[in-house]
Amino acid sequence: MKITIVGAGNMGASTARGLLASKCCEPQELRISDPSVAKLQDFKHRGVATFSDNVEAAKGSQWVMIFVKPWLVEHVLSELKPELDYSQQNLVVVAAGVKGKDLCALLDKEGSLPNLFLVIPNIAIEKLCSMTFVTPVHADQAVTVEAKDIFAAMGEVLVVEERLLAAGTTLASCGLAYAMRYVRAASEGGVEIGFYPSQALSVVLQTVKGAVALLQENQSHPEAEIDKVTTPGGVTIRGLNEMEKAGFTSAVIRGIKAGM
Repeated sequence: MKITIVGAGNMGASTARGLLASKCCEPQELRISDPSVAKLQDFKHRGVATFSDNVEAAKGSQWVMIFVKPWLVEHVLSELKPELDYSQQNLVVVAAGVKGKDLCALLDKEGSLPNLFLVIPNIAIEKLCSMTFVTPVHADQAVTVEAKDIFAAMGEVLVVEERLLAAGTTLASCGLAYAMRYVRAASEGGVEIGFYPSQALSVVLQTVKGAVALLQENQSHPEAEIDKVTTPGGVTIRGLNEMEKAGFTSAVIRGIKAGM
């Protein structure tokens, strides 16, 4: 499967690494374009074809994935539009806030449109741990399944209506930063109670990993797992109550809503 990635910034490069790690495509099947030569060097050394010309990069690929800033999407698609073969090439746009109806208006060729998707992954995609949201803007069922399968090889996928993409961004993409901020805070607390910084970070990371495993494998609600470790009069419930007095749950919810 030949895939072109236009834009080798953080998200584009992370997805490229995820595609290679997941074996969705071999290095010789992946093509990446970016005006910055420096951003392409690592991929070039891996045997990936690299380009400064987006049109050349897109030629012959079944999937063309656009990873540029929202204000650059119109320019890039206008450049690609005359050369894209809508009967053979599928288009993915990864840019927050871009509207499907605007893309359709931009890409229309006398009533013809490509299979077109809006997609929001997160940077954990390079570790095959993304939470990715896929919205079919104009696509048949078979191609939608193919799009889902590509991103499912690099993490979890939800096919959603376009109205949920902004919510998905703040919950899963911004959410990575929120989770990491908890890890930082808990690690600092670990230092305060006696651990060296590296020890505290290691303990917190393994603890978070364990919490995720319990919830995923048991398919349980967080409160059910919390109840298992909150013995009456114990230290866990005292710690939880102190966090709630400081507004922990409210702060998390307010932070997520602020990202909308």
